[in-house]
Amino acid sequence: MKTVVIATNNAHKVSEIRSALNFEGWEFKTLAEAGLVSAPVEDADSFEGNARIKARAAAEAVRAAGLTAAVLADDSGLAVDALDGAPGVYSSRYAGADGDDGANNAKLLAELAAVPDGERTARFVCTLVFMDEDGTETVARGTIEGAIGREARGSEGFGYDPLFIPDAFGGALTLAEVPQARKNAVSHRGNALRALRDSLASDR
Repeated sequence: MKTVVIATNNAHKVSEIRSALNFEGWEFKTLAEAGLVSAPVEDADSFEGNARIKARAAAEAVRAAGLTAAVLADDSGLAVDALDGAPGVYSSRYAGADGDDGANNAKLLAELAAVPDGERTARFVCTLVFMDEDGTETVARGTIEGAIGREARGSEGFGYDPLFIPDAFGGALTLAEVPQARKNAVSHRGNALRALRDSLASDR
């Protein structure tokens, strides 16, 4: 049995990761399920940099606990062209350290209030860093292109999902207006996970 510690306690991410990386003999545990605590300062200026910080911190926590496990970390966010790529690595705290999804979405809508519909293009980006038991690192990246709507729609997603209208849905639906399975088929994290799975499978 191969154990992979996922450097998050976010249930949405964990479910998607377990579904995508369903290699036989692999089991996935969140930090909490593994009895670990890891909360490094994510101060890199890129998604990959922050994912690597989290992966290395989780790997250190695994070693300190005397466990043998691989680790997987991700960093993701929204990049809006009209805002020069913001909120980017600050996506989860766009409205401030104490901001929540509602506050972040409200700030984004305010920042884009004067931007015409044709110039509201954006993309979600996800970078994954997988670190095997021996420290071997595999990096994968996924994106999804789309645009930012003018109001929140849907209740299925989280974060900026109610505002993000992916090109993959013909510009008709937000990511929060579709079931999770349909979202996973086109999402940035889903695309990154499929790329990671392909890389790991080729090494097996």
